[in-house]
Amino acid sequence: MARILISAGEASGDVHAAAVTRALKQIDPNCEVFGMGGDCLREAGGEVLFDIKEHGVMGFIEVVKKLPALFKLRSDFGKVMDERKPDCFVSVDYPGFNMKLAKLAKEKGIPVVSYIPPSAWAWNKGRAPKVAKLVTKIASIFPFEYDVYKEAGADVEFVGHPLIDIVKTSMPRAEAEAFAGKAEGRRLILLLPGSRLMEIQKMLPTLLAAAKIIKQQQPDIDFAMPRASTIPKEMLEGMINASGLEVKILEGHIYDVMSVADLALATSGTVTLEAALCGLGCVIVYNTSPISAFIARRVINIPDIGLPNIVAARHILPELLQEDFTPEKTAAEALHLLEPERNAEMKQDLAYVKERLGAPGAVNRVAELILRVAKEKK
Repeated sequence: MARILISAGEASGDVHAAAVTRALKQIDPNCEVFGMGGDCLREAGGEVLFDIKEHGVMGFIEVVKKLPALFKLRSDFGKVMDERKPDCFVSVDYPGFNMKLAKLAKEKGIPVVSYIPPSAWAWNKGRAPKVAKLVTKIASIFPFEYDVYKEAGADVEFVGHPLIDIVKTSMPRAEAEAFAGKAEGRRLILLLPGSRLMEIQKMLPTLLAAAKIIKQQQPDIDFAMPRASTIPKEMLEGMINASGLEVKILEGHIYDVMSVADLALATSGTVTLEAALCGLGCVIVYNTSPISAFIARRVINIPDIGLPNIVAARHILPELLQEDFTPEKTAAEALHLLEPERNAEMKQDLAYVKERLGAPGAVNRVAELILRVAKEKK
């Protein structure tokens, strides 16, 4: 029986950790999976020892503020490693914290699989050799990521992108439209402000203000907001009510909703790639503290931050960052993307993004890799 310690630090990682947990348990029904995650990991049969609702942070300065809590969490993970003696530690994204756990696991003789590894291709290629020394195996989800880590001397396998397996609709179109609140002859825009409390506070007021401008110019457009499990519904309702705009809050069936919507205003992150796989284009936005932005601009070595743009290797969707993220600019970009000719071009670009992400089966390939590493330890 394999014992797998897993760490996913935010909502998108929770989805991936859950998918891998299901695959692990299908291959080995006696497999134990425990660690940090959220509702998705719990529903997949994982034991959630540390809930992500309490630990998601964004930005350099924001992380510094939360350091005492993160130090305690690291210490708690160390105790779990000693007491439960896992056969493998699996880090899922959340690189700043998870690489510290990887170092701890290595010191304790626990093999490490890095799934959705640190984005050395985006931040600093010099980071790749450091990661290579800490982890036993890297499960690479992008072809360009594989090249960077292979060059750095890592034991890396290209597994393909898990979202190809995860992003699937479950409702007939008419049922999905009814669920999402998409009325006949009207268009629907999704507001996707993020899955962390800090993101909601920073992003949502501007997104709501942009939506009001869009509504004024195009009254036939409605708005909906899928709620991340990490965000209290009351918080969203309060901010929406204060804006004076009608926005339907949706619970679950995110991919069905994305498949029938016409556009999204989305905080940069995995959600923009999930939307792309549903054929849904986004105005990609992001805003963090001025100091965090100052640092980021000096260490990011790629022209775009939006995942669909990175995968396509060209600028297919608009990005509005920091001072460019205003209600007026966001609304203007959204209305431009809805123009028929531009919209048709965008749909073709999104199909290309899907093609670039590899064949289905990534989640199973990761699960098999993890069990192989765990077995080698025994």
